[in-house]
Amino acid sequence: MIYKTALATSVMMLSAGLVQAEETYRIGITQNNVGVDSYQTTYESAFEAAAAGMDNVEVVVLDAGGDVARQIGQVRNLVQQRMDAIIIWPTNGQAVIPAIRQAHQSGIPVVVTNSKIAEAGLDYIAAFSGPDNVQQGASSAEMMCEALNGEGQIVQIAGQPGYTTAMERSQGFEDRLAEACPGVEILETQPADWNREKAQRVMENFLTKYDDIDGVYAGDDNMGVGALNAAKSAGRADEIAFIGATNFAVGYEAIGNGEYYGSIYQSPVDDAEAALQTALDILAGKEVPKMNFFETPKITADNLTEFDKPVF
Repeated sequence: MIYKTALATSVMMLSAGLVQAEETYRIGITQNNVGVDSYQTTYESAFEAAAAGMDNVEVVVLDAGGDVARQIGQVRNLVQQRMDAIIIWPTNGQAVIPAIRQAHQSGIPVVVTNSKIAEAGLDYIAAFSGPDNVQQGASSAEMMCEALNGEGQIVQIAGQPGYTTAMERSQGFEDRLAEACPGVEILETQPADWNREKAQRVMENFLTKYDDIDGVYAGDDNMGVGALNAAKSAGRADEIAFIGATNFAVGYEAIGNGEYYGSIYQSPVDDAEAALQTALDILAGKEVPKMNFFETPKITADNLTEFDKPVF
């Protein structure tokens, strides 16, 4: 049974699918911004689908709509409802810490999903479930080194400023690039807030400003394909290596077409199921790693056929 409110709340009864348990648990989740991109939309659908097969858990699903204040209010509301566990996809890794601390002090375990919170809040969470974004950035840097044979000038299109995932992917990329191929120079970095249209505008500005661009690193394929579209319109796509992270369907197709060098394969279905399973394991008293990463391999034309086309 699903109930909708202005906060996009859904409550449903779940059956034993991911885990068996005698006790019934109440788990609340507040997500970052469902609808901002197809990854988050697919995550929500996958979470609900995974939950729909269980009868030992009652789940409240909320969406912050990208609003930090709204998410803080949602966490506090879940605390007041005395959830057995809370899952949070943070809108801002620093600002949500006081709300997470409140849940912790109330004896409610908190699982942070997909994007980490700031280090100051780690003592208040039971676990993080999601990708290793620093490693993803490092892997993308290694692909850039391969694509450019260690020499060239590139631009970087980052995600949302202040958002942990964006910062970690940039950090991992920049650190590994400097170490693995110091002959590749980052000319400039600009954010595009995970938005394809904004990334296209950012890339149009880069193309106007710089006569020579050998590569583009984008924090996800949604932005990467926006950059690709700008370069194609300018007639310069053939001279640029495009590398992203979080392989979207459009990025997968572009790799297959030879227009996009590579990306990082990250499934929102795995992401959602891992978060739910982590919460259930904690409630069942199982030992769970504090940083519970799932695998996100490199994907290029060489191994494209080993992976299913993303559904987002």
